[in-house]
Amino acid sequence: MGRIAKYLKAYLGPIILAVCLLFAQAICDLSLPNAMSNIVNVGIQQGGIEDAAPNALSADGMAFFTALMTDAQRDTVENAYTLVEDGSLQDQYPQSAEKPIYVLNDGADRGAVSAVFGETTWTLFNTLGAVEAQQGAPGAESGALSSDGSANIENLDLTQLYAMLPVIQALPSAVLDDAREKAESVQDTLKQESGVVLVGAMYRELGVDTDALEQSYITREGLWMLLLTLLSAGASICVSLFASRISSGLGRDLRRDVFHQVESFSNGEFDRFSTASLITRTTNDITQVQNVVMIGIRMLCYAPIMAIGGILMAVRKSLSMTWIVALAVVVLIGLVAVLFSIALPRFKKMQQFLDRLNLVARENLTGLMVTRAFSNQAFEEKRFDKSNRDLTGNQRFVNRLMSLMMPVMLFVLNGVSLLIVWVGSHQIAESQMQVGDMMAYMQYAMQIIMSFLMISAIFIMVPRASVSAGRIADVLETQPAVEDPAHPKDFVPEKAGVVEFDHVSFRYDGADEDVLHDVTFTALPGQTTALIGSTGSGKSTLVNLVPRFYDVTQGQVRVDGRDVREVRQKDLRGRIGYVPQKGVLLSGTIDSNLRYGREDATDADIRTAAEVAQATEFIDAKPEGMQSPIAQGGANVSGGQKQRLSIARALAKNPEIFIFDDSFSALDFQTDAALRKALKAHTENATILLVAQRVSTILDADQIIVLDEGKVVGKGTHKTLLKTCRTYYEIASSQLTKEELA
Repeated sequence: MGRIAKYLKAYLGPIILAVCLLFAQAICDLSLPNAMSNIVNVGIQQGGIEDAAPNALSADGMAFFTALMTDAQRDTVENAYTLVEDGSLQDQYPQSAEKPIYVLNDGADRGAVSAVFGETTWTLFNTLGAVEAQQGAPGAESGALSSDGSANIENLDLTQLYAMLPVIQALPSAVLDDAREKAESVQDTLKQESGVVLVGAMYRELGVDTDALEQSYITREGLWMLLLTLLSAGASICVSLFASRISSGLGRDLRRDVFHQVESFSNGEFDRFSTASLITRTTNDITQVQNVVMIGIRMLCYAPIMAIGGILMAVRKSLSMTWIVALAVVVLIGLVAVLFSIALPRFKKMQQFLDRLNLVARENLTGLMVTRAFSNQAFEEKRFDKSNRDLTGNQRFVNRLMSLMMPVMLFVLNGVSLLIVWVGSHQIAESQMQVGDMMAYMQYAMQIIMSFLMISAIFIMVPRASVSAGRIADVLETQPAVEDPAHPKDFVPEKAGVVEFDHVSFRYDGADEDVLHDVTFTALPGQTTALIGSTGSGKSTLVNLVPRFYDVTQGQVRVDGRDVREVRQKDLRGRIGYVPQKGVLLSGTIDSNLRYGREDATDADIRTAAEVAQATEFIDAKPEGMQSPIAQGGANVSGGQKQRLSIARALAKNPEIFIFDDSFSALDFQTDAALRKALKAHTENATILLVAQRVSTILDADQIIVLDEGKVVGKGTHKTLLKTCRTYYEIASSQLTKEELA
């Protein structure tokens, strides 16, 4: 992936914005369990009272509870509250109209005050227990104490409790000191819970509707959870939009550059990359990269944030249960590592199998007539079936890994949930944890495991995308063997149309020997230079050197007085009308195909080119004429018609050099003769390089080059070569009658 990472630089801004939105979404998602915990702990269990520091308490309550405090605690509380005697707060505290109350100051340290009241509550419990044990005081009668010695203060009558103030003040200081010492040893959580319940009793004493207080808190926290959910959903939608645009843009840029790169390839690069492989790299491979970028932006950033954040939040809720999360993380990391090590080699094979399948399918479809002619459908079916089964088997193996991952993850998730409930219930029973905290801890554990599930899914996708990215980079980083010079030269006007081969040798990349050896000749304007020889003698290779489909190994090919390697390819090929050995037509119409080399050609130019190529006969026979549709690859025209349209396309370009690479092979003798006659008149000032298999096609050529095993073994006219070149005579005698040889 790193080899094509530079393409993401153009989308750096949207990526950063998407990551920021993911952080916002993660914060919202991580806050939801905590809000749920508050609803359970504070809203339901504590009646909406958040801590043990009362916002207000009666003067009797202040006098009673400060009597149980140490001097330092008393100073803290007295400094935190202000006495209100005018009844101005009766809307909030109805009983304040009848008796003075103390109100918590706005700048008071609630944490310190809450700690004092929490500890004082247990000092009260211990003191009442001591009084009951020694004197059988009213504490027992009032229900202040439960059977286990702790105070039952949910239904506590504070009026009766305040009546015990003289008894408590009369107690020896040792009894109070012992009660305070025992209170200090109580866990902070239990102090907080007991203090909150006592605060509820204080509020009821002042006439506060505690049910409304509870409902208000639950509603407020519920609205906060709803807001967090909406923010999370909004961030998720925006991130998905950014991820889609980034991945789609990346796919577009890669396809554009791959296509542009392939267009610059010489024939040597096409020999290295098969057509089927290039199609796979342009389509499936880029799609794989595009998908992993889209999902990666959405998950690869979000999942680690959630995993780390979930761990931190879980530890804050309960440090003692951290080992459960640690165990789950270790198991998940081990599972991901095993899956990754097994899946990576399979993903590398996946694209190779896909290449092979595309190759077999393409060969079968393009060679369907040959397959049928030889009744080899069964063989082709077996060949395709093997490639198909190889790909299917590899995909099934990978899918099994993916399907195995989900149940294992769910097993870990359920196991962790069970452990949390088991351990958490014991801690709740021991007052070391609240119910809401246990529920929140379970939610955080699920978030952590789901984050690792997303990470593992990404790790399964990344290897395949990495292989695809490497294959794309191989194409993009391939340096074409044929490139424009850094400082191109201009053609020599005085030598317009002249094609010179100067001691040219050529060897294919990776070959052991040359296929052309020291070829030298000159093709002049107004003349036809024909190339003939046995199959494999190098005729097509030779003419392919002129438009620089390949570069020479030794020597020079000069066009218009310049080495073709010293000029721009576009300028060079703009002077050449090339008709390949196999006619290639593009989907469209006849007219669009003939204008392919010269879009500004007039209708008269197109008509003339078709007439010279002997194509008007079948064009005019079609109802739509020049606008008749051409199927992909020219599948709806015959081989001869395809060749004539290819010739007409080159003629419409009106170049100074024509290259006909055995372009008359599909024509009958009558059409061949008529075409050559019309061609000679139409191209009287152009240079013609003509590759031919039939001697009859080149009888009137001004110069015939005879090739044998890549070497020039004869050069001259037809009559001269019959006398001087044995190879040419053998070719001619195999095709012509004795009268024609004379």
